[in-house]
Amino acid sequence: MMPRIAVLVPCYNEEATIAQVVRDFRSVLPQATVYVYDNNSADRTAARAIEAGAVLRLEARQGKGHVVRRMFADIEADIYVLVDGDDTYDAAAAPAMVEAVLTEGADLLTAKRVHTEAAAFRRGHVFGNRLLTGLTAWLFHVRIADMLSGYRVFSRRFVKSFPFTASGFGIETELTVHAVRLMMPMIDMETRYKERPEGSVSKLNTWRDGFRILGTIVHLAREERPLVFFASFFFLFALASLVVVTPVVLDYLHTGLVPRLPTAVLATGLMLLAFLALLAGLILDTVTRGRWEQKRMAYLAIPGPQDLRGRDD
Repeated sequence: MMPRIAVLVPCYNEEATIAQVVRDFRSVLPQATVYVYDNNSADRTAARAIEAGAVLRLEARQGKGHVVRRMFADIEADIYVLVDGDDTYDAAAAPAMVEAVLTEGADLLTAKRVHTEAAAFRRGHVFGNRLLTGLTAWLFHVRIADMLSGYRVFSRRFVKSFPFTASGFGIETELTVHAVRLMMPMIDMETRYKERPEGSVSKLNTWRDGFRILGTIVHLAREERPLVFFASFFFLFALASLVVVTPVVLDYLHTGLVPRLPTAVLATGLMLLAFLALLAGLILDTVTRGRWEQKRMAYLAIPGPQDLRGRDD
């Protein structure tokens, strides 16, 4: 039996493009159901989606993260294709992406954007994507070329084992980190990325959303790698303590006196804070490992995509 495929399209004011996105994916994946979740659009996005043949649903809480959370909770399928509704991603690549997930048994496939038009990627977005992807790669050992891509394919066990908290564009970061922390099979595939059609306006603000994504990365570092997170505070406070106390120690060695007692007290306080941070990191690291084991067991309890090949329903 063919796997059930769901195409998930979160939308906010995409009247100019949503109909084309729905038609394109219905054409290349005729066995799939296309779901459009409208996120309080003020234009005719919902009507256009219905006219094009999509199943329309609504999410009142504003933000892409809220929409994706609702999609993952509501929709039952074997394979999930997540794509933005701005008609910048190549629908023709979807069958090959789905096939790669099934063939290789991957839980996450990320479309690496290859822009074919000069205006498709703004310079600030390219720099920000590389910076945030590099930072996440360093913190979580991610081997992925385009962490912020909005075009992905997921297995059922990824979707149904995924708890997340991001409300906006930080959702892409959480998707990647979730797969990395649970040691899921992950693959990339290059896909064409084009400029938005005329009349379509990007909702992404380079600086505002960049800082929000950065905040998500910091939050995930604290939640998923607390020892690394708090060890950074240990080194910061310890270094500050050593810098402050050095003149006091030198004076004591020369005169046998401590003329700057408040400075000595400050240095002692900073060193105490350093070791408290380190202790917090060690304790929380133990707690996080227990949570990781529970999430890993929940993930493994769901059949993987490779099991769909031999399924006889």
